[in-house]
Amino acid sequence: MKVIVFVAHPDDEVLGMGGTILKHSQKGDFVKVVYLATGITSRRSTNFQNSVSYEQNENKINEMQKEIKDLRKNAKKSCDILKVKDSKFYDFPDNEMDSVPLLKIIKVIEKEIKETKPDRIYTHHFHDLNIDHRTVFNAVLTATRPMGLNVKEIISFEVPSSTEWNYPVQFNPNYFVEIKSQLSAKIKAMEAYKNEIRDFPHPRSVENLKNVSERWGAVSGNKAAEAFEIIRKIE
Repeated sequence: MKVIVFVAHPDDEVLGMGGTILKHSQKGDFVKVVYLATGITSRRSTNFQNSVSYEQNENKINEMQKEIKDLRKNAKKSCDILKVKDSKFYDFPDNEMDSVPLLKIIKVIEKEIKETKPDRIYTHHFHDLNIDHRTVFNAVLTATRPMGLNVKEIISFEVPSSTEWNYPVQFNPNYFVEIKSQLSAKIKAMEAYKNEIRDFPHPRSVENLKNVSERWGAVSGNKAAEAFEIIRKIE
């Protein structure tokens, strides 16, 4: 099986489906992760901190470019842990993907699909709080409409610190992957993102990732699991 995981930011792939990625790899499936946004620039300050200011001088811009490179190095380390065979980075603006014409994002996704010819695509949930996540979902769904590219399976995942915070709507999984043997590697892959992981009770903490996997495990009758919502499956 050939699989592409389309995510907005580096670390989304681990948070949402790190165990499942490794399980695909261990089965011999080809897995490619495509990162569409930088994951840094909306913070508008150095040292991976958030800032409300849009004011940037040349030194800050240069430092943020360095931080983007560091984040991508961490992503590659994480991909190595999960035995991902290929990865690709794009430069769409972080937390401002809705400012880009959707067609530009669609064309990038179409190009990746034409090159890889995946049997299955994973991407964000359509009701995530994060605007980039929703934009990526919309672009993936448009790019894979059943004419021409012929992707038979589209599956969405949750991202802790985004999906669960969109309170009026709910993630309703209907597909579960048991990851008991892959959970420790998922945690290690998240720890590779040394500037993105947080202390408990933050959703991106080690403790919470274990809690989430145990929750979905209990829902599906397993010790640990990841949950997904099937968007389309054609046989």
